[in-house]
Amino acid sequence: MTRRADVLVVGAGPAGCAAAATLARAGRDAVVVDKARFPRDKVCGDGLTAGALPLLEELGVDPASIPSWQRVDDVVVAPPRGRPTTFSFPRDRGTYAAAARRVELDAAVVDAARAAGAEVHDGCALESARQDDALVRATVRGLGEVTAPYVVGADGMWSPLRKCMGVALPGYRGESHAFRQYLRGVASPARRDLWVWFEPDLLPGYAWSFPLGDGAVNVGFGIHRGGRVTVREMAEVWRSLLRRPRLAAVLGDDWEAEGPHRAWPIPARVDRIPLTAGRALFVGDAAAATDPMTGEGIGQALETGMAAARAVLAAGPGAPDTATAAYEREVRRGLARDNQLAASMLRLLRHRRGAELGVRLAGATPWTRRNFARWMFEDYPRAVLATPHRWHRGVLTGPGSYR
Repeated sequence: MTRRADVLVVGAGPAGCAAAATLARAGRDAVVVDKARFPRDKVCGDGLTAGALPLLEELGVDPASIPSWQRVDDVVVAPPRGRPTTFSFPRDRGTYAAAARRVELDAAVVDAARAAGAEVHDGCALESARQDDALVRATVRGLGEVTAPYVVGADGMWSPLRKCMGVALPGYRGESHAFRQYLRGVASPARRDLWVWFEPDLLPGYAWSFPLGDGAVNVGFGIHRGGRVTVREMAEVWRSLLRRPRLAAVLGDDWEAEGPHRAWPIPARVDRIPLTAGRALFVGDAAAATDPMTGEGIGQALETGMAAARAVLAAGPGAPDTATAAYEREVRRGLARDNQLAASMLRLLRHRRGAELGVRLAGATPWTRRNFARWMFEDYPRAVLATPHRWHRGVLTGPGSYR
């Protein structure tokens, strides 16, 4: 028996659920499939930026339903040398940054997609897909054949749908790599604030500590390919990193590890990757949409998922060329420009003096500290000044989310 839908979404992470919820709310029959069963863990830094938060709020994700949700008001950045600088978000105007375990956040996003009317099937992997002049025809384990005028690929950087559509990237390993572990029993500075350390050997990458509402912290570090530390050396670096004096002063000496450490690659080339293939539109990690400077990807996943849905809704089922062109145009004019600017900033952060100068300039005055925090955490688009079509009243001074 064949299941017919308006749109098939492959992948039930934030990108796929954002697309499905947007489509379902517009009255479309959106079917979501994912090989994993939720709740499932997703290796991540667990940080939520001001770019992600309003989109989660729009989806209907309730922070009160996520036990580990932690609002962040202060970000402390330590340059390679010298004293750390505290960057504070506006108080009493909503939430500009937060942290939450992905195992809980993604489950809440799936619930939001279902509440919007999308049909979500977890534990159902895509086995094959092909397209003709009218439809995409997919075989899904546990469901059989699913047909739809469109398919949205939200199935990660090694997207099986990309392989089926003939636009895979053989040998692609991402632009950077990250490593994280949960710790308990850390000292109060780590439980209270979000910390970033620019360690000389990690540049242009960094180490972090993100506080969680359940008493744990997500601690990790990221490196860029071609930097001082290779992927093979990450485990060795990790063994020494937590005992370095600057991190130990924040984390303390009495912490205990919660579970094993994990590593994952980060795709960040949305400006240089095929975003569509016939009736297929790729979003989130399948579109390599992660910010190349910070490694943040949740906001970008939500943004691309919603953009793909809007393009499909505007074009209708019989105009795939119109839908894919509209989606590509929106991403190229917005997110791709933001990521190009972020990538250019990496040149400054590759060198110790550049990182020190950047932190010093950003922390020079209360105005620079406040606005740097908002820029870094994507309260407005990275390249907003270079993209006039995104200018609007209050773009640089808007309130936070969840007021």
